[in-house]
Amino acid sequence: MSNRKWNLGLLLLFIVFACLLLQFVFSTLRIRELVRPLESGPQDGDRPRRIVLIPQELDNPYWRSIEQGAREAAREYGMELDYTGPFRINPAEQSKLLEKAIAAKADAILLQGIGDPQYRGLIDKAAGRGIPVIAVDTDEPESRRLAYVGTDNTEAGKRMGELVAQASGGSGTIGILIGSEAPNQRLRLEGFRSVIGRYPKLEIAEVRSSNISRLQAAEQAAAMLSAQPQTGYLVGFSALDGPGMLEAAGRARPQGLRIFAFDDLPETTEGIRQCRLAATIVQQPRQMGYEAVALLHDYFQGKTPQPQHYTDTSVLDRSAQGIGGSCP
Repeated sequence: MSNRKWNLGLLLLFIVFACLLLQFVFSTLRIRELVRPLESGPQDGDRPRRIVLIPQELDNPYWRSIEQGAREAAREYGMELDYTGPFRINPAEQSKLLEKAIAAKADAILLQGIGDPQYRGLIDKAAGRGIPVIAVDTDEPESRRLAYVGTDNTEAGKRMGELVAQASGGSGTIGILIGSEAPNQRLRLEGFRSVIGRYPKLEIAEVRSSNISRLQAAEQAAAMLSAQPQTGYLVGFSALDGPGMLEAAGRARPQGLRIFAFDDLPETTEGIRQCRLAATIVQQPRQMGYEAVALLHDYFQGKTPQPQHYTDTSVLDRSAQGIGGSCP
C-alpha cells in the first residue's frame, strides 16, 4: 500500500513538472515572437521608401522643376523624397552628400552625373550595398548606376547647331557659353560642333563658362562681344545663360545680334516675344524627376529598367509661341 502511494505521488509530481515545463516553453516562444520585430526593425511594408535627390545646385529653377516632378511621383507611389544639394555649384559637396546618403542607408538615390572617378566609385559603393542610383539630367555611364533619365544632350547640341546654321545661312561668327564643365554641357557642345563643322563659313570664335550664374553669363557674354566684335550669334547651353546673354546684348549691342538659349525661364520666353532672342531649346526637367521615381517604383516591383530613358526636347520660337509677324 505504501508503495502504491509512493508511485502515485511520483506520478503527480511528474505531471506538475511537465505542466510547468510546457508553460515555460510556451512563454519563451511568445517572448521571442514579440521581440523578433524589434530586432529586425521596420519591414518594407511598415514604412515608405526614402529617396534622396542630390541636385547640382539647390535653388536653381531647373533643379527645382526636377524636384517638383520627383515629389509628385513620390506622393503617387507612397515614397518619401529628401532634396539636398550645394547652394552653389560644387562637385565636392555633391560627393559628400552622396556619401552621407549612403551612410544613412537611403532606399534609393537620384543624382546628377559629374564625370569624376571618385564620384563613380561612390555610386558603385551604393549599388554594392543594394541602393539603386539613377542619374538625372547628366549621365554617369561608366558607373553602376541603374539608369539615366534626361535629355539626349548630344542630339540637343546638334539641334542647336542646325538652328544656328539655318538662321545664319551657313556664314558668321559664333560665341558660346556653357554652364560648367559638367558632362551634359560638354556633350551639347560636341553635338553643336559636329553640325557647325559642316559649314566652312561658320566660325566658333570663343567658348566661355558661366558657372551656372546669370551674373557671370552676362559678364562673359559682354567680354566675348568686346573681344570679338564680329560675333553675330550667341549660343548658351545652360538655363541661366539666356537671361545673362540678353542683359549683355542690351548693354553692348542692342541691334543685329541673334541669341539662342536653353530652357524656358520667363525672361527667356519674354525675350523671344520681344524679338530679342531667336529661339530656345526646351527640356523637360519636371518629366525627368517624375520618370526617375517611376522607374524606381518599377525596380522595387522587380522590373529591370532600360539603361537610358531620354526625355523630350522642343524648340521654342515666335512661331511656337503663336506670335504673328517677323522680327526686324
